[in-house]
Amino acid sequence: MKEIKLTDIGNINIGNAQDIENGTGLTVIISKEGMAAGVDIRGGGPASRETPLLNPLMQADFINALVLSGGSAYGLDASSGVMEYLEERNIGLNVGVGVVPLVCQSCIFDLAYKNGKVRPDKKMGYEACLNSELNEIKEGSVGGGTGAAVGKLYGMSQAQKSGLGIYAVEVGGLKLGALVIVNAFGDVFDSKGNKIAGLTNKDGTQFLDFKEEMYRSLAPKSQFTGNTTIGAIITNAKLSKAMLCKVASMAQNGLARRISPVHTLADGDSVYALSVGNFEADINVVGTLACQVMENAIERAVTLSK
Repeated sequence: MKEIKLTDIGNINIGNAQDIENGTGLTVIISKEGMAAGVDIRGGGPASRETPLLNPLMQADFINALVLSGGSAYGLDASSGVMEYLEERNIGLNVGVGVVPLVCQSCIFDLAYKNGKVRPDKKMGYEACLNSELNEIKEGSVGGGTGAAVGKLYGMSQAQKSGLGIYAVEVGGLKLGALVIVNAFGDVFDSKGNKIAGLTNKDGTQFLDFKEEMYRSLAPKSQFTGNTTIGAIITNAKLSKAMLCKVASMAQNGLARRISPVHTLADGDSVYALSVGNFEADINVVGTLACQVMENAIERAVTLSK
């Protein structure tokens, strides 16, 4: 197994756009040739667009782009810019009178980070697509991870910064990577179980035990709505939509191993799986590896963010 660049998988372009001053942004993954896709949604509060397309019973065999953004449901407007970019290049489903680009999207809640009145919009979506032509891999507080944070039991005052993480590997011709935006309600841990980011005391000098603090009161807290971890597995393995939904499901185990608590009603945790190749691989191998790269990408999302 060797580490590779995510773009080494092939047939994808990745671009970011962000507003650092106002604390929001988006990341777009584009496949001009189209990519088979599946999704697994575990959190109770997702903000998403066109996810029914990924149901194996639906007709669409591919999508053209996946957008992972800030802005909560307001950020869904960004896909309009992605559609405009793709239509200009005649990329999409041919409907006889033109093309309809198939664009899926999920959003994190970053409205409480800096300026909640500024969200990813059509212009920012188009900008991210232009930046995807550079195909530069960036991590940390960029793109959809610009306004991400973790450990938000007591709001942003005792949370820590997070962002966007990427990790990809190649094993005997199988290429697979994860891109994730970690905006979790809970804490983040490394592979040895050590807490590396999350809930702190009021002056930020030490970590608090998240679960102990949460158990002190059984009353709902308004901060429970301000979270969500979203990401994608990208592979050159040839897989159907149904298989990709299973891979996305297995990749969710990476969230469960590194984030606690996770998959709460306070989160909209959603993982996509995208196939951009024709490499023959066993789905169990792909799913197991997807969990592993997701774990590593989650750790990078917090360690590379400011």
